[in-house]
Amino acid sequence: MPRTPQTPPSDRPPSVAPHPLKTRVTSGLRGAALDIRPLAHPVFRRLLIGQSAAYIGTMVTGVTIPVQVYALSRSSLSVGLTGLAGLVPLVVFGLYGGVVADRFDRRVLYLASAFVTWGTTLALLFQAVAALRSVPLILVLVAVQAGAFAMSSAARGAIIPRVVPTHLVPAANTLYFTAGNVGQVVGPLVAGALISLPNGYCWAYGADALLFSLLLYSAFRLPPVKPTGTPIRAGGLRPVLDGLRFIAAAPVLWMSFAVDIAAMTLAMPTALFPEAAELRFHGGAGLLYSAIAIGSVTAGLFSGWIGRVRRQGRALALAVAVWSAAVTLAGTVHHLLAAVLLLAAAGAADLVSAVYRQTILQTYTPDALRGRMQGVFTVVVAGGPRLGDLRAGAMASVTGLGLAWSGSSLLCLVLVLGGALLVRPFWHYDVTSTHPDHMTRQS
Repeated sequence: MPRTPQTPPSDRPPSVAPHPLKTRVTSGLRGAALDIRPLAHPVFRRLLIGQSAAYIGTMVTGVTIPVQVYALSRSSLSVGLTGLAGLVPLVVFGLYGGVVADRFDRRVLYLASAFVTWGTTLALLFQAVAALRSVPLILVLVAVQAGAFAMSSAARGAIIPRVVPTHLVPAANTLYFTAGNVGQVVGPLVAGALISLPNGYCWAYGADALLFSLLLYSAFRLPPVKPTGTPIRAGGLRPVLDGLRFIAAAPVLWMSFAVDIAAMTLAMPTALFPEAAELRFHGGAGLLYSAIAIGSVTAGLFSGWIGRVRRQGRALALAVAVWSAAVTLAGTVHHLLAAVLLLAAAGAADLVSAVYRQTILQTYTPDALRGRMQGVFTVVVAGGPRLGDLRAGAMASVTGLGLAWSGSSLLCLVLVLGGALLVRPFWHYDVTSTHPDHMTRQS
């Protein structure tokens, strides 16, 4: 009889089934890690790379401008005017930029506004090289830059849901916000190193111009992203008012804006950091300013779970509540390290709230209105901290540091949780129950 061939013995040890506990731990770590699936989409990948470089450059210029203005004027009032110079263009062009984004090709708007921003950076570089020493010129350039930023933000926010599938929008926003927070940490460090060099302002503005060129490349490579649905035909204020009426009629949307406004105006302590560093911690202002961004970056690295949450309204409210609670506690401690750790925890909650706020807006809103919604979003997100700084500074001058920091933040906590529970559509909002218009994804 023929013999059945035998398998030769193997030198390899017999396979051992993985331990169930090890498997669960590994699976949990993978589920918690930053979700990078949106990077598989080429358009989004290019946008993120360009925007990440631009974030760092923007922060370099954001630090360089007030330093140069103070060096020229020796006046903190002049430094304060740099923030005021950008506020009005931010509001105006944020709202009308959204209208333009809902009427024309968003790629064209994004590219045009990016070129204006780049040109403004080159103008800042020129005034530094030429030693013009003109504070009014710098303020004008700041205003132009703020208007261009508002326009590009409205376009970019409306583009993201068109270049990734809807279920990956939370992950895409998380990647964007994490990159932005990395820029907030790295940019000031780069700015400090460059400003200290001979002709440091020139080096800093030049670095921003170079980094921003990557964003120009990514914008140029975008496919056409024309708005879908009924095109806007009316002019003047009517399209803006239509967008605001849409928000007013949607509790999910106006509540998402309301909790953000509360967080930024009542629980934003950054204007109090210099006083706290001097009177309470005897130094450490730099650590206080960087703590929130460091916490946000850390949360972004372990954010894989964010996209799996269905009750996004509830999650947004709870994230803002955690932010408020952490800020409240940070205002009560008298040890710098404890304050930094609590502010980092607040920053982690802020990353989560920012992702859900942006995702709700992008997925709840039909594409024909996304530009205008992103315009309102830009105004709220960029204008809220300015109002928060004004509130904190004015309140501290009257009531003292403790009440201006912790008392106001505690009020925010109560208002956000109470309001979220009262607005039932927001509290029960389930992202899987909505049916936003399905767009053709571009690659």
